[in-house]
Amino acid sequence: QVQLVESGGGLVQTGGSLRLSCATSGRTFNMYAMGWFRQAPGKEREFVGAISWNGRSTVYTDSVSGRFTISRDNAKNTVYLEMNSLKPEDTAVYYCAADKAPLRAVDVGRKAGDFGSWGQGTQVTVSS
Repeated sequence: QVQLVESGGGLVQTGGSLRLSCATSGRTFNMYAMGWFRQAPGKEREFVGAISWNGRSTVYTDSVSGRFTISRDNAKNTVYLEMNSLKPEDTAVYYCAADKAPLRAVDVGRKAGDFGSWGQGTQVTVSS
């Protein structure tokens, strides 16, 4: 079982930036793809993006592509979500998640059900 802890959320103005971190423990981190999801009040959990197990491939949903960047440091067992040019519609609780199976590729079609372990979430609020 893997444990994930997100941090770095907060309140930021439109156009600002935040960097979320997701520290993991309990499993061989560098064998698993990692994903980021978000959930706004009254909405379903939405795929934001994902990074492959070796960090060579990243995918993003259209609404964040070009503004958000996912990276990972396998030596630190940590994955990051760098968010720039933030908009009010980015306001949500952000979750990181670990793939259920090792060494799988990532694509934008990934669903929440593909991921087996989740963090507790961190709130991101973008004021207009």
